[in-house]
Amino acid sequence: MRLDDSIINIKGVGEKTAKSFNSLGIETIRDLITYYPRSYKMYTKPVSISETAEGDRVAVLCRIVTYVEVRKGRRYTITGLSASDSTGSIRMVWFNMPFLKNTFHRGETYVFFGIIKYKGNMRVMEMPEFFTQMNYERTMSTMQPVYHLKSGITNNSITRAIRSVSEAFSCVPEYLPDDVVREKGLMSRRDALRQIHFPENEETLKAAISRIAFDEFLEFLIKIRVLRENSVSEISSHVITREAEVKKDAFISGLPFSLTEGQTAAVNDIIKDMSSGYVMNRLIQGDVGSGKTIIAAISLLANCISGYQGALMVPTEVLAVQHYNDLCKLFKPYKIKVRLLTGSMTVKEKREVYEEIKTGSCDIVIGTHAIIQDKLEYKDLGLVITDEQHRFGVKQRQRLEEKGDSPHVLVMSATPIPRTLAIILYADMDISVIKELPVGRKRIKNCVVGTDYRPSAYKFIRGQIAEGHQAYVICPMVEDSDASELENVTDYADELSAQLGDNIRVAFLHGRMKESEKNEILQDFISGNTDVLVSTTVIEVGINNPNATVMMIENAERFGLAELHQLRGRVGRGDAQSYAIFINVKKSKESTERLKVLENSNDGFYIASEDLRLRGPGDFFGIRQSGDMDFKLADIYNHADMLRLAQDISIEYGKELPGKISL
Repeated sequence: MRLDDSIINIKGVGEKTAKSFNSLGIETIRDLITYYPRSYKMYTKPVSISETAEGDRVAVLCRIVTYVEVRKGRRYTITGLSASDSTGSIRMVWFNMPFLKNTFHRGETYVFFGIIKYKGNMRVMEMPEFFTQMNYERTMSTMQPVYHLKSGITNNSITRAIRSVSEAFSCVPEYLPDDVVREKGLMSRRDALRQIHFPENEETLKAAISRIAFDEFLEFLIKIRVLRENSVSEISSHVITREAEVKKDAFISGLPFSLTEGQTAAVNDIIKDMSSGYVMNRLIQGDVGSGKTIIAAISLLANCISGYQGALMVPTEVLAVQHYNDLCKLFKPYKIKVRLLTGSMTVKEKREVYEEIKTGSCDIVIGTHAIIQDKLEYKDLGLVITDEQHRFGVKQRQRLEEKGDSPHVLVMSATPIPRTLAIILYADMDISVIKELPVGRKRIKNCVVGTDYRPSAYKFIRGQIAEGHQAYVICPMVEDSDASELENVTDYADELSAQLGDNIRVAFLHGRMKESEKNEILQDFISGNTDVLVSTTVIEVGINNPNATVMMIENAERFGLAELHQLRGRVGRGDAQSYAIFINVKKSKESTERLKVLENSNDGFYIASEDLRLRGPGDFFGIRQSGDMDFKLADIYNHADMLRLAQDISIEYGKELPGKISL
């Protein structure tokens, strides 16, 4: 069996199943074995009911004490029963599983595994797994991989397929010398791929994840090195004119606010770079809300006055529209023509914009990935800006740069990466850092609370809405299979709407929606047609609504601190006082300590450093939070040690490895 073989060759995978695999990006054996689990299910020793607390994921051995009840709910068929042990009782609930009525009988004993919730004074498990005592004892010794799924494919079908191609692991080549692998304490590549799917224990899983993270970092750093060699300062580029510098100064003087010291320093760095005669390759790293957008506007203005086109690529259509509207207003006195280009535009609309860009009648184009399409030609592209760099891979950034003849490159990121790691990750770039917030912004007030605070939080949200403001509520997961573990966006929106009352408009948003639907919901919220937006982390980047003053995050302990900080940054963008409420469901000592960092600080760079200190490298149960950066698994916080090792290896062996690392 070869890595390039189609998955249709796997025993038990027919055309229909193959299409389901294809929807996950799995077309070959290589794709399959590099489709990594998102987490692992570990079955712990059963505990007594009285020992459990809300948020605990536990197993309880208990006897069924009631008959099974099945009733029709508003959205689900609900199956329930009560069980107990010598220390207490618990309620078990399943949704849309009425057939369980014939599975359970009063007096039988089972091990139930799931998350403990409280409904009043009653402990409840929703959608628990269940085992006979003998089967559970067998299961306790295993770590079960959990994969990201789409409709038509199950976790078991992925697991079975990978088991059936286990011989493919032996085809995986090792690109490093054996003595280097041993000396650096790395697991072999083929063993790492095998263990990532079927770990023997926690120790081998950590070693496997570390090795794969190392491979991803090393490949990334070598790409960056090649990019640096092709686009560093030896390459000549255009110089901004004296007229552009004068108009830039007048533009800054005419702003209704003063630039901060960090913004002023960043502008000076950019103007110096663009006046040098060589290609600018600069990263503007600014905390959430530090005012990076106005830096982009000033750079685009200087570039356009000098006679060149500019392009700004952003990760979401909503953000593209917001930037488009803002820049149109800012540049109106200068007769600079700004155009928007997104994937949802009609073919006719795109064709018109393409023509204007090609002929040069369009000065600035703002858009998503649509601005790097092959058919799009620029007349004279002089400045390329990518917003939220970590959302775009190196190849995408390079494709945009290749649209012009050695254009200047400016990258903006709000990801608070500790400087020691930023120097490695952005080795091909000069870095400017903006730390202060714009004048007039008020410090967000934070609180970390337990689930018993929810009624007070809802009351507070009602009060803010009565004052004319809006609120976000963030839930970690979406629906169905995740409903037993975490707050569910769709159900939560219904429950919140009932709690807040009919006069408060609640909408929900999650990543599985179509792009057009997401854009419409976000636009309604930004326009004030929605009071509360219940969402997953899909709003982490790309929403600017100065009227939103409350950010409430459920299951806050499940997120990384840097991601929570990004989410919190969606509020506090106007003049009004804003608030962040972090609901700590687990209430463990560790999660409380981590969340207290957020409660006590709004400094993203300090938070990133503390997150690294508190979690340390190799915490594979942490939620990935460092953005995409071409990585499937590696995380700059969890695997900082592997990033540093990859940096050392790239320096020592970098020239020998291009093309050898990709599986």
